Parts: sequence; structure tokens; C-alpha cells
Amino acid sequence: MAKDYEKNSISLPGAIAMGTGVMIGAGIFALTGQIAELAGPLFPLSFLVGAIVSAFSAYTYVKMSNAYPSAGGIGMILTKAYGPTTVAAGAAMLMALSMVINESLVARTFGTYALRAFGVDADSILVPVLGVGLIVFAWLVNVSGNRSVGLLSIVMAIIKVGGIALFGAGALWASGISFEATGGDAGAGGFLASVALSILAFKGFTTITNSGAEITHPHRNVGRAIMLSIATCVIVYVLVAFAVGSSLPLDRIVAAKDYALAEAAEPALGQTGFYLTVALALVATASGLVASVFAVSRMLAMLTDMDLIPHRHFGMPGTIKDHTLVYTVVLAGFLTVFFDLSRIASLGAFFYLVMDIIIHWGVFRHLRREINARGWVLLIAIALDAVVLAAFAAMKWQSDPLIVVVGIVGMASVFLFERVFLSRNRGRQGDHDHQ
Repeated sequence: MAKDYEKNSISLPGAIAMGTGVMIGAGIFALTGQIAELAGPLFPLSFLVGAIVSAFSAYTYVKMSNAYPSAGGIGMILTKAYGPTTVAAGAAMLMALSMVINESLVARTFGTYALRAFGVDADSILVPVLGVGLIVFAWLVNVSGNRSVGLLSIVMAIIKVGGIALFGAGALWASGISFEATGGDAGAGGFLASVALSILAFKGFTTITNSGAEITHPHRNVGRAIMLSIATCVIVYVLVAFAVGSSLPLDRIVAAKDYALAEAAEPALGQTGFYLTVALALVATASGLVASVFAVSRMLAMLTDMDLIPHRHFGMPGTIKDHTLVYTVVLAGFLTVFFDLSRIASLGAFFYLVMDIIIHWGVFRHLRREINARGWVLLIAIALDAVVLAAFAAMKWQSDPLIVVVGIVGMASVFLFERVFLSRNRGRQGDHDHQ
């Protein structure tokens, strides 16, 4: 595994580009409309609150990465907090699954925006077909080598941040900086529930944690990269949210929730602006998926190396990372075909928030003195996650109880699977199944 990780191979700008590159994909293109549906006219503020919650969460990751910069990332934090236990393994798997879920969200967003250019409805069967096609493309880029992934991520991050910021500024200017998305009131519960989705738009910062050992001067730069990438994204997200709200009334944003930015571009910027926004969405989602597939497959390979998850070759040649690439794209493709955008986002929110709470609690209980972390910050992070998760679950229980059940059963199954696997493999640490 060591050959997959190169010390000092990622600069501070490169780490920031990596974090923003993963975040600015589905985060703004797929979630703006869904957040507006839950939060009502206050939806731009949901991104701001989501950034605040994410900043409290990031504190844990920054302190751990500064103390123990590691390519193990989330897996390292969990095993240091809980040891090689069911809790650590299950939470690590929730993180990996939430990232795979995000890939299917990105893939369906790509299909939705691509078809909008031809006036095809978002319910078309072509949406998952194009989504799966993008996932296959991401796999091909990843198997071509790590260097192409890193270079593509940096270039695309610059294009995405600049292009989306220009869209937001242009749309605001064209609308005379007036806010049209008024009317309707989702209430405090709806707004808190929307923050769960806003947090999804920022969770890409954990990709930086997973690359801690490769970043130059990691004890200093991992934390800087995380906070600067969150700050960059919140500026872009809030700008774009206000631009969408200035171009469309709330009911039209909700009606076009799967492609809200494209819908907002035409009245604000004309037909040319519409097509440019669609093109930007395709670039953002494609590059974000490539980066995410790389991150997930490497995380799964690391968890395999740490004996926290089982591994089988199924006759495939290559390294463990080559195999986890295949597992990643197959699962993401399955979700892309069988789940719509709203349910994909909901499932990702459930898995990520539960994992996040487990990490904060483990660090608070077992590591806060060792890494010189402030206990009250960790407790606030737990409280914020818990409030948002409860509000989101309550809202979804009213509107779509099936996805709540799927989320609970899915999480229970992960922890049960890990308990059985670890109990059977205890005493055989370091011995992988290479069948």
C-alpha cells in the first residue's frame, strides 16, 4: 500500500483545490432546489448555517490530522478513538458509503443537466443511463493513473469556482439584485432539515483529511486547507443561492429542484447563459465524480489494509485499490439507476451525520487531551449534528418514510455485518482474503 501514497506530493493550493473540487459538484447543482424546498425563502441562509455546522465538525478533523497526519484519514481517526472495533469499522463504512451515495447524486445531476440542454424531462430513463456512463468514465480516468486524477482535479477546481462565481455575479447583476424567491414559510423545522442537505455540500473537506500524509507540512497545512476550502465554498454557494433567488420565484425553484441553476440562468442571462450554465454543470459534476471515485476507492483500500472490511478479488487482476475502484463504481451505478436525487441526498445525509457524531464522541471521550482539543467545541459539534439530524429525519418521516426506514436498516446492517466480520477475523489481523 505504501507505493500509493507519496509524502509531500500535494501542496497547500493543491489540497484546497482538491477539497473544493469534491465539494463544488452536486453540492450546488443538485442541492440548491432541494434545500429551497425545505427551507423556503431563507434557503440562501441554509448554506451559511451549513458552513457553520461544518466548521465545528471540521475542528475535530483538523486537530486529529494536525496530530496524526495520515493517508488513513477517517479510518485512522476512528481506530485511534475506538480501536479496531465494530463501532470504528461500521462508522468508517458509513463514511465510505456516504461518499459512494454522493457519487450517484453527482452522476444523476450530470444526466439531468445534460438532458436539459435538449429539453428532455428530468424523469427520463436517459438520466440514469447518462449517469452510469459518467461513472464508467470516472473509472477509466482513475485506472489511467493517480497523476491524471490530481492534475484534472486542480484544473477543474479553478474552472468550477471561477465559472460558478461568475454565474452568480452575472445573474445577480442581471436581476438588479432583487430577491424574487419570496412567499411560503417552511418554518424552523423545515429550515433545520434543509441544513442537513447543506452540510452535504461541504462534507467534501474530509477528502483533505484522507490525504493528510501526502500534503506538504501536514501538521500546519491540513487544517489550513480544510478551513480555506470551506470558506471558498460558502462564498460561492451563498452567492449562487442569492442569484437563483433573484432570478426565479420560490415555486419555480422547487418545481425545477433537480436543475435549479439551469432554470435560473435563462431568465437572468438569456439562452447563451443557459447553455453555459449547463456546460459548467457538466464539467463540475464530471470532475467532482472523478475525484470522489479516487478518494472512495483509496479509502476502501486503506480500510482493507487495516483489516476493518473484508476483501475478495473475484478473479480480478491488479491491486486491492484496483478492486475497490470496481466495487465503488458498481455500487454507485446501482444507486444511480434505482434512486432519485431526493432519496439519494437523504440517504447520504443520514449516513454522514451519524458517522460524524460517532467521530466527535470518540475523540471527546478518548483523545481530546492527547490532541489538545477543546471539549466544548466537540460537544457543540455533536449537538449541532444531532439537532439537524433529528429535524431532517422528522421532516422525511412525514414526506417519505420509506427512505427513513431504508436509512435505519442500512446503518443497522452495516454495523451487524462489521460485528460478524470482525468477530470471525479476530486473531487473524493482517491476513487478507485474496481469493
